[in-house]
Amino acid sequence: MSIADHPLRPVIEAAFADRSRLTDPKVVAAVEETIALLDRGEIRVAEPPASDDGEWTVHAWTKQAILLYFGIRKMEPSEAGPLAFNDKIPIKRDLEKAGVRIVPPGTVRYGAHCERGVIVMPGYVNIGAYVAAGSMVDTWATVGSCAQIGRDVHLAGGVGIGGVLEPPGARPVIVEDGAFIGSRVVIVEGMRIGKGAVIGAGVVLTSSTLILDVRGSAPVERRGSVPPRSVVIPGMRQKKFPAGEYGVPCALIVGERSASTDQKVSLNAALRDFDVPV
Repeated sequence: MSIADHPLRPVIEAAFADRSRLTDPKVVAAVEETIALLDRGEIRVAEPPASDDGEWTVHAWTKQAILLYFGIRKMEPSEAGPLAFNDKIPIKRDLEKAGVRIVPPGTVRYGAHCERGVIVMPGYVNIGAYVAAGSMVDTWATVGSCAQIGRDVHLAGGVGIGGVLEPPGARPVIVEDGAFIGSRVVIVEGMRIGKGAVIGAGVVLTSSTLILDVRGSAPVERRGSVPPRSVVIPGMRQKKFPAGEYGVPCALIVGERSASTDQKVSLNAALRDFDVPV
């Protein structure tokens, strides 16, 4: 059964259009079951394309279910050792069975899915997010609501992956397999980072960020996505304003990570050859 054809979908969509339906226990049960499916990874907010040049499929009804879940949940106190919390969404359980390593005080919220082998240092993974096998969420890195993180991705210290919960049909932030995201990088507003890309420390990527490919004789402009295996560093461009000319941040594609070599060797080569800060 495809996610698009799931029998819970029409129930969720009808309740999202008419919140009065949340008084129906069957509707509440449908919302709770949808979040449970997201938590187990049996459905996900967005699915990858069959080919690298295809588009991700966003399942808006799953985001609608998350928004409805906030509506049916009540604030509940909880404790973890000496730490006290008061929230609507519980933390993820059964981590040992799932084969997921969470280093205190790292947190994964219920409704997010981490595949076996994921490591979360003292970072944070929000509801609706999906983190694939072998990936690391390093210290103080955050994975926002509904973000999709591929296999063998490294989110370095302090990385901020933004959440995209509303509008429900909007593409979440996507970081595809094998990407390396350097320290203090910020990626928000539905940006898509292609497979094997290397994003140098301090790069900020939003839907409106100008990304300049400067590998050729003339710069090539793009927005919204970083091509697979690209090596990206922070840049500046001059822009005229009424008050004068000032430097405006942008991102520069300065090279390409080799697809023919071992991943770790290729990553080290990219960092060395293009002098990328991490």
